[in-house]
Amino acid sequence: MDSSSACSVSESDTCFSQCNAGTYSFNSSYDIHTTAEASEILSRVYRPHGTLARTLYYKYLADERLQRYDRKKWYQCDTDSVPDCIRARFLHLGVDKETELFLDQSSHKSGWIFTQLWHSVAKAFLGWFMTQTSINGLLGRGSMFVFSLDQFRRLLGVAEDWCGGALLDLGAGDGKTTEVMASLFSNVYVTEISGPMRWILAKRGFQLLDVETWTGAGIKFDVITCLNLLDRCDRPLSLLHELKASLSPGGRVVVALVLPFSPYVEIGRLDHRPTEWLPIQGSNFEEQASSAISVFEASGFFVERWSRVPYLCEGDLNQAFYWLDDAVFVLSASGGQRDVS
Repeated sequence: MDSSSACSVSESDTCFSQCNAGTYSFNSSYDIHTTAEASEILSRVYRPHGTLARTLYYKYLADERLQRYDRKKWYQCDTDSVPDCIRARFLHLGVDKETELFLDQSSHKSGWIFTQLWHSVAKAFLGWFMTQTSINGLLGRGSMFVFSLDQFRRLLGVAEDWCGGALLDLGAGDGKTTEVMASLFSNVYVTEISGPMRWILAKRGFQLLDVETWTGAGIKFDVITCLNLLDRCDRPLSLLHELKASLSPGGRVVVALVLPFSPYVEIGRLDHRPTEWLPIQGSNFEEQASSAISVFEASGFFVERWSRVPYLCEGDLNQAFYWLDDAVFVLSASGGQRDVS
């Protein structure tokens, strides 16, 4: 398998840039999806003078709506609509202090008007010859949040004093999500194709593995995280087999997958279509999550737990933060599953 294709898009790219680039659909549960829609509605009431004044006014209104949004919806799942064997493994999570802190920091940073203006100009220029991932790394923008440390522990089903050996975070981006997990492991390894992001990861002290040769490094991992990567890589089925082969005895893989499922290969494919397709089917979150579990089981995994979380991203001049619907799955090799009661 071409590992560089499999691990070519980092966490920091998939939500912020893809939402704005149109390769992901903006979250459908938000009552006003875009600043443009808000502008059309609110212009009937008030029209500020000047482009910047209008932008800031509509951002203020969008952020007010974000504050009123019921964040419990991010974690809701109709488990009654899935088979009993799948329902029993669903873990219900919710907003905690770490999640609130990320949202507060995102709101604060989106209010840095001159910084956001500079980012907009730089992004337009750099986009001609750099990937969005590298632009984000160069500018220090668009950090992501998948889960908190406590949520990660609950997903793994471990106690607060649990300590693992080796963690591998594939497509680690700027390492913000890696940092959440790092305190639980004695060795932390990462892969990342973007040069600026690799520099950031090395500066943060993570051990970098090459995206093309990490499977041949001779390391067995206690936990491998593949967060929002399977829908962005060229050969996801091959990657699943490599993940299973790289686990230590009793090891686990944590997969996060944006639903609705929409594969898109940013690098290496002119048509952006993957060589291998994950046969995920269904018309809603629950059906697609159930279908993904079937795919994982067909690849030789046992799904210990699964959950629904928001895939959060720092905002910009339009609004304080963005999100997508994420399904998170904890996988172990078939035959080695634990008691998950």
